[in-house]
Amino acid sequence: MKPREQVKRRILGEWLRKADADMGLAEHLLSEKAPFYDAITFNCQQAAEKLIKAFLVWAQVDFPKTHDLTELLALVAPINEHLAAQLREATALTPYGVELRYLGDRPDASPAEARAAVRLARKVRDAALPLLSRPTSEGGQ
Repeated sequence: MKPREQVKRRILGEWLRKADADMGLAEHLLSEKAPFYDAITFNCQQAAEKLIKAFLVWAQVDFPKTHDLTELLALVAPINEHLAAQLREATALTPYGVELRYLGDRPDASPAEARAAVRLARKVRDAALPLLSRPTSEGGQ
């Protein structure tokens, strides 16, 4: 494998591991009926963002530091219009990445919003992962 490909696979793996952690936490909190709806929605936004960024890494497209899923999907569209269209609904997660984190910017997330956020994040995961070849960790594990 060429060094450039190794770097790409390592970075892709990092984005996917972080997305898995965010998604896992959101799903765990929801399954436990924990009343941490802001945390659930935030982690869903983070998982979706990281999955989209993983796709952009895979496609070798530079992206800005942003939490705006609409902006990120605009970068996906020229590469895979079907994926961008399929994930358009997930842009509803964007406010959970920033606005929900600051007092007074919006009301706390509700249980229904938390369930919807998990559904949207799963949709992103289920659409993006099949397009990516999961890299192995360093050392071939």
